Amino acid sequence: MVSLPEELEAREAAARQRVEELQAEAAELAVRLERAREDLSRLEITRETVGQVLAELSAAEHEAEPDVPTEHVPEPEEASAPHGIGVMAVPPWREGLVAQVLPDVYRDIVEIVADAPGPLQAKQIVPRIGLEATTAKIEGTRGKLKRLVERGWLDEDTPGRFTLARRGPGADRVNSR
Repeated sequence: MVSLPEELEAREAAARQRVEELQAEAAELAVRLERAREDLSRLEITRETVGQVLAELSAAEHEAEPDVPTEHVPEPEEASAPHGIGVMAVPPWREGLVAQVLPDVYRDIVEIVADAPGPLQAKQIVPRIGLEATTAKIEGTRGKLKRLVERGWLDEDTPGRFTLARRGPGADRVNSR
């Protein structure tokens, strides 16, 4: 038969060992958490820097070629939008930023809305960007339109009807550089 003091010592040793194991796990989690925070910080800084660089490049292109009509501006070789975690594919509109910084489908939407004589609905835009007019495609396009409104590229004066955002003189020159 085991004495009570021996049983208590055995349980205390087991509890001490469990505490040490948990402390080691907590220390490892703290290290992993710090690494994850560093990664997040780097990604946030990178996203902000890329946004600033895109805005500066767009403004520089706009200033460098003010008299060139948009019909004669050569298309970029490959205008692929960055994809991934922490990347804002649709940057907020700012002075000097042109539609060329947008991913292809968003740029197409902005250009279609800019060329329209009046407000457009998502169902009118879908076939113009080369998609089949199904409910899924219309809703997906509506989501893109809402995102463009949130970021200042478009306006939605009445529900479901989208126009180019009004920004004063020269606002109709969306694609000008």
